[in-house]
Amino acid sequence: MSRRGPYDVWAPRPASLRLSVGEATVEMTKGDDDWWTPTAPVPDATDEPDYGYLIDGDEVPRPDPRSRRQPAGVHGRSRSYDPSGFAWTDQAWTGRQLAGSVIYELHVGTFTPEGTLDAALGRLDHLRSIGVDLVELLPVNAFNGTHNWGYDGVAWFAVQEEYGGPAAYQRFVDGCHAAGLGVIQDVVYNHLGPSGNYLPLFGPYLKDGRNTWGDLLNLDGEGSTEVRAYIRDNVRMWLEDYHVDGLRLDAVHALSDSSRPHLLAQLADDVAALSAYQRRPLTLIAESDLNDPVMVTPKEAGGYGLDAQWSDDFHHAVHVALTGETQGYYADFAPLSALAKVYERGFFHDGTWSSFRDRSHGVPIDRARMPTWRLVVCSQNHDQIGNRARGDRLTERLDDDQLACAALLTLAGPFTPMLFQGEEWAASTPFQFFTSHPEEELGKATAEGRIAEFAEHGWDPASVPDPQDPATFRRSKLDWSELESERGARMLAVYRRLAELRRTLPDLTDPRFTHVECTVEDGLFMLQRGQVLVVVNFANAPHHLELTPDSGELLFSTPGGAAYEGGTLRLPAHAGALLYG
Repeated sequence: MSRRGPYDVWAPRPASLRLSVGEATVEMTKGDDDWWTPTAPVPDATDEPDYGYLIDGDEVPRPDPRSRRQPAGVHGRSRSYDPSGFAWTDQAWTGRQLAGSVIYELHVGTFTPEGTLDAALGRLDHLRSIGVDLVELLPVNAFNGTHNWGYDGVAWFAVQEEYGGPAAYQRFVDGCHAAGLGVIQDVVYNHLGPSGNYLPLFGPYLKDGRNTWGDLLNLDGEGSTEVRAYIRDNVRMWLEDYHVDGLRLDAVHALSDSSRPHLLAQLADDVAALSAYQRRPLTLIAESDLNDPVMVTPKEAGGYGLDAQWSDDFHHAVHVALTGETQGYYADFAPLSALAKVYERGFFHDGTWSSFRDRSHGVPIDRARMPTWRLVVCSQNHDQIGNRARGDRLTERLDDDQLACAALLTLAGPFTPMLFQGEEWAASTPFQFFTSHPEEELGKATAEGRIAEFAEHGWDPASVPDPQDPATFRRSKLDWSELESERGARMLAVYRRLAELRRTLPDLTDPRFTHVECTVEDGLFMLQRGQVLVVVNFANAPHHLELTPDSGELLFSTPGGAAYEGGTLRLPAHAGALLYG
């Protein structure tokens, strides 16, 4: 990594800098490369002292830009942490490739009643039972306050104390590997949170302009070499010090970078080299709004070389087909043919007109060359639930058959499926937008901004919960007792059966776009993948489908029941089935 000694800091802006460490204050000297170094002996960092930096005579210590711990919050002094002191037991771990895998997205603070990494360890057997291969954590880096989605982080190298800090994070990854599960960490490099960002006091980490969420990172201006090294070192930290198996890169379309190579291509190179050295798969997944396969096109073919990217088009097509909602960005997905196009071509908008954007959007995928697993898809996720006015899940609007159809379409489709915490038992708890900003004015501005945002969507502003109200956070915690309910048990059986089929039917993990064929007729959707036939009746009336007598065996049907006899498949309204043979 770029850092020299444990207290050295890159800071081209200050004229003077002193280190406040333990009870001592130590002068620092600036080198020609703008890195500052203590001029006298300091406490051993392995003793984990508290420390900060006194900038230009200011007597308030500022946290380390590369802080590993913030026990007093993001405004307090940092605390040293030596990651090499952890006794790992995963020496035999060889990783999990993304191809063929199932991802499970969870938020540490709401996944369990305790809201900690250690508590999450107790639920790994449950995740294994539904076929999960990779656990994806929403951002855990330190943010202002005690609870937050994580996208307001300001200390990228620190793990939030309420989750258990860095030691708990290492225990979590080690425990996941022992259970045969990989870990993907969601990271945010496109902006910093609104409170506790002291990076501009040290150097030109930011540049003029803003994206949707905040200031732009300086990826291509003066001093950007060190800013890019800051991000690249953070990537290496997760993969080396914390043994994670991959990173999900938040909103990469908001990375403003005119450099060559682009930061994303540089990160892909770094991670590929580290993967070769560690001899295990290391995965980079982009959240991209661009619908551009350049993200996942290999470097030798002119792309950035990332491993995969999210496909929101899949979510939108499934959501509209099941709920009938067509407001906002859902409008273009109203015809059922949109769902068929997504399955066969990966993107719905692949150069087509987007009414929501009022312009053409997207780039076609070369289906003969790109494997389907490079697209990560879901029927629900933190954004698509949490960015609704009330944070309501599909559970509120769909019956059990429709929810099971959502699972069938996701888990039996050609892409990499991702589940969102609790969907496997039709959790009734919402996932709402919550914050805990200690600053009263910031909290008020956040709440007002949220109301204004939903007013634009046509939703009732009065229904938007106050993000600052602690009850909003508490409501969003999963209720694990629902697993024992009739509905919970029924839906859990659906997910376990589909997990079993993914493990036994090779066609369900076949990565070839050319082996995907869809048919749409009178509310009936059919997906053929080799010997697998998936049929979903989106209509409000039963449907009898005449197939050939040798069309195979009925291996799965949604709870309402499907019957297959003599070449006739009988599907109730809103029901689905999977046949094989």
